[in-house]
Amino acid sequence: MARIPKETVDQIIHHADIVEVVGDFVSLKKKGQNMWACCPFHHEKSPSFSVAPAKGLYKCFGCGKAGGVVQFIMDIEGTSYVEALKYLAKKYGIDVQEEEKTPEQQLAQNEKDSQFIVSNWAKDHYHRLLEHDDEGQSVGWSYLRQRGLNQTTISTFELGYSLDQWDNLLKSATAAGYEQKYLEKTGLVVVKEDDNGQDTGRRYDRFRGRVMFPIHNVSGRVIGFGARTLKPHDKTAKYLNSPESEIYHKSDVLYGLYQARQAVRSEEQCYLVEGYLDVLSLHQGGVKNVVSTSGTSLTDGQIRLVKRYTDNVTVLYDGDAAGIRASLRGIDMLLEGGLNVRVVLFPDGDDPDSYIRKVGDQRFKDYLETASQDFIQFKTDLVSREAAHDPVKKAEAIREVLQSIAKVPDPIKRQVFLQQTSQTFGIDEQVIISEYNKLARQPTAKPGTSNGGTSTGSSGSGAGFQPETRNQSLRPSRQLSPEEEAEALMYGASPDDLAGGSDATEELEPVPDILERCEREVVRLLLLYSAQPLAPEVSVAQYLLEQLDDTTFKTGIYADMLHLCREELNQGRWPEVRTLIQHGRADIRSVVAELATEKYELSPNWTTHQIYVPRELDVLQPACDNAILRLNKVNVERELAVRLEALRHPTDEAEMMENLQTIHLLKQMDNQLAGLLGTVIPRLSL
Repeated sequence: MARIPKETVDQIIHHADIVEVVGDFVSLKKKGQNMWACCPFHHEKSPSFSVAPAKGLYKCFGCGKAGGVVQFIMDIEGTSYVEALKYLAKKYGIDVQEEEKTPEQQLAQNEKDSQFIVSNWAKDHYHRLLEHDDEGQSVGWSYLRQRGLNQTTISTFELGYSLDQWDNLLKSATAAGYEQKYLEKTGLVVVKEDDNGQDTGRRYDRFRGRVMFPIHNVSGRVIGFGARTLKPHDKTAKYLNSPESEIYHKSDVLYGLYQARQAVRSEEQCYLVEGYLDVLSLHQGGVKNVVSTSGTSLTDGQIRLVKRYTDNVTVLYDGDAAGIRASLRGIDMLLEGGLNVRVVLFPDGDDPDSYIRKVGDQRFKDYLETASQDFIQFKTDLVSREAAHDPVKKAEAIREVLQSIAKVPDPIKRQVFLQQTSQTFGIDEQVIISEYNKLARQPTAKPGTSNGGTSTGSSGSGAGFQPETRNQSLRPSRQLSPEEEAEALMYGASPDDLAGGSDATEELEPVPDILERCEREVVRLLLLYSAQPLAPEVSVAQYLLEQLDDTTFKTGIYADMLHLCREELNQGRWPEVRTLIQHGRADIRSVVAELATEKYELSPNWTTHQIYVPRELDVLQPACDNAILRLNKVNVERELAVRLEALRHPTDEAEMMENLQTIHLLKQMDNQLAGLLGTVIPRLSL
């Protein structure tokens, strides 16, 4: 397996700004010293995802995900450690010279990485055919120019063309040295089967005679393709997409998001359309914050993608009433996801692509401003018109609107929508509220019982999602593959690290909570203030580790971390957050992030009102002394309890006398420690 030299790894980590990197995927807002956003790894409506720039780490207080800049890319992109480093190196213009690969290492290339590579090659192949092949020019290029697309748009979205031949891609890829199995895994090549489902040995291209729309993930890697046939009487589907694969999951992808993400963030608005050409035409016309579901029903995964960048979505509809009706449930899902949803309806017969080409860029933008309306009001108007003269239909229409209102998490917004519904239908507001409460008390479907929906508990609360739970496990989140295990070992992890700790640690007796808290506090001070001076030429790390020279930690994870801190100091490095957050063990990364991240910060109002609150940095010496004293006191009390218990069951007089002497010494130590701490000295009866 390829290996990046450690010097290069250190350079990448040194240059990678975690705010910039995370900011490419979520919209961060500053609050206090840290940056905050809704977590990109789980569904939530209020931000619990924190980025600490000074410490170079991220931490979600909801799902427990945590780590440094490399781990973030691994988590968000599902990549290996090496690929995450390459991503960061490319972003910061750092040249990565990998050590020489052997043929065996090349064959062991990660399956996912190989699919990314072959997909990128296919994208370049199709693009070359569009620009330089006679058929690509006369058929593909002519079609795109006919649809009003210019060279810049074609290049930005890397559009291409597949020749109308059975095996052009297959032959070209094979000649270029790409393995056939990866062409099959990505769906670029189809395996021909007989009537019994048996492989006939024949292979052919999936895409033939079509304009190709590469589908990118949010980091710009090609994961699949959409393709439109240009044959006027073709009996096959007009649009054909890549099948699901290890790298392409259509429910978690929005076409054009890679190109739109910066505009969505800066405009704080996302326009949602249906087709590829809608995205291309609007982007070319200056509406760059536009994405598409590519003809699929809206999914929770796509909603979470949007919410990484903005809370505001405007859905662009064509004038087809049936199409609008079919899309209403998807918009309910947007509401349920905590998004602010508006709607723009185009004149009958027009879609976003045709309308912008008809009226021009500026008039189209003006129309988006003037025709935009809140979704609840839009739906209320729509169903009220349909049921205007039918009392039964009117009652059903009201319930339909109330079901959408129940999806809105914000109680103030729900109240406003209920008032609007009352006014639109001419029904007393109390009657509307009473009916809403009936619907709100009805439980929604369990997971898996609806068409792609998720369980939301009681819909009436508008916040009926299951309670967020913190990930309490300190074990690695998943079993490593053999390739990942080899990679982790290559970058300095030990076999025990990969297992999440040694067996000896796991077999220790349960540690009392108070002892665990004391050991945790010592490790926290080591991590946060290791280089801070306590006296001339004496740092916090040196002072604490010297004080703990004869102390053995009983909590497995903190014992491991204390050992790591000693190793770092012995090698001439401070045991800091920025270093240990890159560790190979998931449990260590989790604890480092937990200790280094504070969910709450001191309000600036204290300073405004001239209330002085001392910072921990100003009282480091007493903080370190207290941490050591408390740890020692708990250990003494623990040993004292063991000796007292042994005294109740003596084996002989000599042992009893030894225990009595030890108990006397331990009580003296306990009293002395209590006096130093200023605590009440407990009375212990023998």
